[in-house]
Amino acid sequence: MNPAAEARHYNRDNKGLVRFDWTVIEAEALYGLPFADLIFQAQNVHRESFDPNRVEAASLLSIKTGGCPEDCGYCSQSAHFATDLKATRLMDRGDVLAAAKRAKNAGATRFCLAAAWRSPKERDLDQVCDMVRTVKGLGMESCVTLGMLTASQAVKLSEAGLDFYNHNVDTSPEFYGSIIKTRTLADRLDTLAHVRSAGVKICCGGIIGMGERIEDRLGMLVLLANLPSHPESVPINLWNEVKGVPVNETAQRPDPIAVARLVATARIMMPKSVVRLSAGRQYMTDELQALCFLAGANSIFIGDTLLTTENPKLDRDAHLFARLGITSELAERNSADDRGADGRV
Repeated sequence: MNPAAEARHYNRDNKGLVRFDWTVIEAEALYGLPFADLIFQAQNVHRESFDPNRVEAASLLSIKTGGCPEDCGYCSQSAHFATDLKATRLMDRGDVLAAAKRAKNAGATRFCLAAAWRSPKERDLDQVCDMVRTVKGLGMESCVTLGMLTASQAVKLSEAGLDFYNHNVDTSPEFYGSIIKTRTLADRLDTLAHVRSAGVKICCGGIIGMGERIEDRLGMLVLLANLPSHPESVPINLWNEVKGVPVNETAQRPDPIAVARLVATARIMMPKSVVRLSAGRQYMTDELQALCFLAGANSIFIGDTLLTTENPKLDRDAHLFARLGITSELAERNSADDRGADGRV
């Protein structure tokens, strides 16, 4: 049986099977299936582990913006590029608490803190740990992204109660060197290993639309799916247009059907991971988002901004969920807000 035929029958015989030995050839065969067959398989796998009509809402806050010494070619926060972004200091705990409360009231169940560092200094890490405890005190899941970590720093975050650590691989091993020189892919994998060893869950995905090939997108999925444990969350970002960064010279917005195919392939390869539509959703139509949810995406970031870039407005997300019959804290809170004094909508 050829790879395409094997891929077509994969889900029939291996529903929800978790594997760690994927090949690029297998990923390409899945991705290249007739669209209806690919979506059917992805939806079947999705239903094995998740409610197909529920989507997680998370919120992301930049607690320290700009001035990063890394040269990631897509990033507005790199000190290497003239992006006109003003660097800021680490936020106060009180401001983080206020932002987390607003996010929870809007329907977010996970609150993510991001700092533009190569790696955190110990005095800064102590403050972040305090922020994590603050978020946990609100009854929300906590996530941070702080750059590279040592093993002891990962343990300190774990002891503070951290649920998730975000550290993306960004792209395939083959394309990685084209966009980043100051941090190797091995550096990233070392941090993921430290986080996992400390008992913290992993949020790890990448960016598409930077000029990479389809093979690179699938190579990224193979890299993630062949980690010792699959990331609990897999964010798929569409590159956001940013003034002054090198990726502007190579970037090309992905074909919408290609985005849905990638989501479906990720769902099949990592059947128990949450797949998040992350940055770049403002470029996606409602119809494309609906198709991605059908393909197995089950998380989004809510809020008007994501770090330094735009994000769909809250009412647009709530309206889309209502039209699709999707449940979430976002949809439930929006429905409650729309009710009159007698409880009618």
